[in-house]
Amino acid sequence: MRGVVLFDFGGTLDADGARWSVRFHAGYTAAGGREPFAVFEDAFRASDRALLRVPGIGSLGFRAMVDLQSALVLARLPDGLTLSRERIVEDFHAHAVAVIRRNQALLARLQRSYRLAVVSNFTGNLVPCLEELDLMSYFSAVADSGRVGATKPDPRLFRHALESLGGGVNGEPVWMVGDNFEADIRPAASLGMQTAWLAPPVARSPDANVPTVRLTTLTELAEVLPS
Repeated sequence: MRGVVLFDFGGTLDADGARWSVRFHAGYTAAGGREPFAVFEDAFRASDRALLRVPGIGSLGFRAMVDLQSALVLARLPDGLTLSRERIVEDFHAHAVAVIRRNQALLARLQRSYRLAVVSNFTGNLVPCLEELDLMSYFSAVADSGRVGATKPDPRLFRHALESLGGGVNGEPVWMVGDNFEADIRPAASLGMQTAWLAPPVARSPDANVPTVRLTTLTELAEVLPS
């Protein structure tokens, strides 16, 4: 094996650097929602916290989670209950699945030469989501903050993934691929990892020394990591 590649999930494996709140807001406005993003994001963050308290969340799959989060967000917005939740869910889900299907070829290629893992701030149900999306077979370890009890940028979540891969990497190169600079890239760099930041070209790095590489789509990683 040539090394280890850790991936963030939301915004990385299922989108080219776009956060869930941004994508949900796009679906909300397309369905006729009028609240600005700042108001919407407050509701979205509240829905994230509410998801953690939902009984049985640990077994929820991807489509059901998207539907539930849509319901939780819309219930917190003045016009939310007047909009088509089904349309918002379908738009979000269809786009995510299309990007994931595109990225599967990359994961299959990398899997032949690297050990792969997911390191994500999630709600304890990342494995069921990966299974539903036909992604789980590519990964040898999954570090879900809702299961581990540590949230990025806490280094314990990254270390949990590495330990799950066999107690360390024995001097092999380790890459972290993610869209969130402060949660994914900066902490991984501080742990000595190589970093690939998935972000639009206009985004500026807050640190002149990182990331190792910039990506605008996840498929560009094929040009960075040798087979």
